[in-house]
Amino acid sequence: MADLTMTEALPHAFAPAADTIEIRLSRPQQLFNSLDPSPFHERDLDQDAEDYLVDSADEFPLKKPLTLIIHVPADQLPPGSGPNLGQAIHNYFEYRMNETRRRLKFFFRDGRIALMVAFVFLLVCILLRQLALAVGHGLWPEIVDEGLYIVGWVAMWRPLEIFLYDWRPIWHRYRLFAKLSRIPVVVRVT
Repeated sequence: MADLTMTEALPHAFAPAADTIEIRLSRPQQLFNSLDPSPFHERDLDQDAEDYLVDSADEFPLKKPLTLIIHVPADQLPPGSGPNLGQAIHNYFEYRMNETRRRLKFFFRDGRIALMVAFVFLLVCILLRQLALAVGHGLWPEIVDEGLYIVGWVAMWRPLEIFLYDWRPIWHRYRLFAKLSRIPVVVRVT
């Protein structure tokens, strides 16, 4: 069984222990979107192939080295196309990494805008509360006061949610794509 590697191997004594993701293909074209007319090394991965690779890589810690092993029948692999297959996978995940970085950038921009709008709304609610309490005392001014207090802080909910929680899955996805854009690819002829 011959191995065509995408990257040079470190001497065995210095090589970090890497877990593997293995995929068996009947032909290399199975990895790629059949409707994409781009050259082989620039094509989009098939959605099922991408999902499999991403889900498999996500099962391992991000800092754990991985190796992708692709098994292809000898009669289906043109000579010298092993490195091209690895480069195509790297190109695709680098594209997805950059796309996710842009998404995160726009997400934070939208979060900043939402935070400014919510903060201004909170200030307006505080001013209206003061006005409601200045107008008079009793049940209705207190209801308006408490209602404005609650509504003002509820307006802050979404921006705070963005900056505290919602960015983390996108950042994780970015790091996962970055890892897959550099994963060593070994094509094994079966």
